[in-house]
Amino acid sequence: MLYLAEVIRKARVIGGGKAEFRLLACERSELSWTAVPGEEIISAPDDVSYGGGVLVLVELSAAKQVQRHAEAGRQLVSILQKFTRSQEKAKTQEEEIEQWKQSLTYQSQELNRREMEIEARQEELEQMEAEFERLEKERQEIETAQGEIRQLRDEYERKSQELEGAWAQLRGAEIRLEERQSEIQHSSSLDEGQIRHLQDLLSRISGADIPTDTIREQLHQTFDLITQQQSSLDQHWQTLGQHRTSAEQLQAEVDRQVQDLHDRWQVWHQAGSDLGQLRATLQLKQDSLTLKQNAAQTLHLRLHAQDALYQQVAQLSGTSDKVDLTALANLPLEALQSTVSDLEQELEKLSQFVSSQEEELTLQQEAIDELQQQIQQASDYDRLRMETELADEQDRYQMLNETLVGQRRNLLERQAVLKQHQQVLARRQGYSICEDQSAVDLSPVLVQIEQLRQQQAQELQDLEAQIQQLQASLQPLQAQADQEALQQEAQRDELRQLEQQVRSQIAAAAELWGRVNTYQEMLQPVQDGLNALKEKAETIASMMTQFQEASDYQLQAVNELRDTVQEFAPTQVHELAAS
Repeated sequence: MLYLAEVIRKARVIGGGKAEFRLLACERSELSWTAVPGEEIISAPDDVSYGGGVLVLVELSAAKQVQRHAEAGRQLVSILQKFTRSQEKAKTQEEEIEQWKQSLTYQSQELNRREMEIEARQEELEQMEAEFERLEKERQEIETAQGEIRQLRDEYERKSQELEGAWAQLRGAEIRLEERQSEIQHSSSLDEGQIRHLQDLLSRISGADIPTDTIREQLHQTFDLITQQQSSLDQHWQTLGQHRTSAEQLQAEVDRQVQDLHDRWQVWHQAGSDLGQLRATLQLKQDSLTLKQNAAQTLHLRLHAQDALYQQVAQLSGTSDKVDLTALANLPLEALQSTVSDLEQELEKLSQFVSSQEEELTLQQEAIDELQQQIQQASDYDRLRMETELADEQDRYQMLNETLVGQRRNLLERQAVLKQHQQVLARRQGYSICEDQSAVDLSPVLVQIEQLRQQQAQELQDLEAQIQQLQASLQPLQAQADQEALQQEAQRDELRQLEQQVRSQIAAAAELWGRVNTYQEMLQPVQDGLNALKEKAETIASMMTQFQEASDYQLQAVNELRDTVQEFAPTQVHELAAS
């Protein structure tokens, strides 16, 4: 099982002490690590040359025996990169899931609204179907009335034909009567047969009575039915007028909402333009902040480099403040020899380790150079992939280089400590120590390095103050930009919802206008048919009036003829007629 551990060394009077591993975390899967509860420390193998505080990866057996160990620098970089990619991927997936949730919520709301609209339209269709059925029933009643009127007209025509026949007979009788009158002028009286024949003709003419009362009654019923149908149609026309008024009001409201929506979109776009300018200003300040932060980072690196240089120069001067010379002078000679031997072995292992890390750093740089050459010759698609690989390799190189900085410093310190131990051992063994006559006093260099470090530290302090001021000025701008962005987003959502409502209103207005037009298209033919029926009924009534006048005139003429015939009849005929 793989563990992340920290190297610790127990403090000793002489030497670096025995190395141990403090277990920090345990690997559960590729990107899953669990912290080790409490403080668990295991012994490190004798070949461990890591300095105290170094992070290493340790593979342990079931019995907690060390099977493999290696410095964790490069592996940690790889793990962190994988974890970062996993976090970015998880964040992207969470954003996609949130977008899907919002989309599904909006679709659900839209479906509910559509369902309510469909139910409302179904109710309206049912109402329209009921109205259509009522209109159809009225149309059938009108057709029935038209059929009755046609029957009345046919009967009227038949009665007219009979009347015309009677009139024809009457005219024939008049002609014959005129002929008889001309004959009577030559004769004093009519014979009995002639008188009876004339009387028979007059009786037949007067008996040809047309039932005008029945026809008038049917006409009155027809007019009553027309009045009822017209009253029902007037109600429908009134309903149509109400629908038309509602449609006009709704159309006016829709026009007002459309104009208001257009104005609000213009205001929103203007606010978006202002927000873009604010973001541009914010970006300029952020770029300036980035430049200053990069400069501060560069100064940090310089200070670290100067600290390392200061340590190296101090080590070159052959002194180390980590060695207690008094304790070494009082240490038994055998213990001192053992300590020097241990330090030499540890230094040898550390030197080999640093050398291997240096080689690995060189190979890493070669891999970076090779990738850069390949990128120059690669296609656009491959270039994107290779640039990602190059960024990963550069991150590994930087992490490994930063790790080596501490290892190199540790190696130099070990060399200085070993040199002091060897000098003390040589003095106690009676050997003469040859002092380097060409040694240079490096204290002025140390003073200059310290002065330069202090100067750059002051520059760094001033730059950090400027960064703080710039960050302080960026915070309200960023808050303002975020607030305006949220307002823009909220206003956009509100405008989109309002736009949906306006579209629904437009659809409702169009549907209402469609109902109005359909209603009018249905009512107008019924009204035209009823008007035509009423006109025909009025024509028949006028003809009935004329027919009644003609019938009265006919009766009067018949009575006058009867009187005339009586005048020309002989006396015995009068007597017979009286009896």
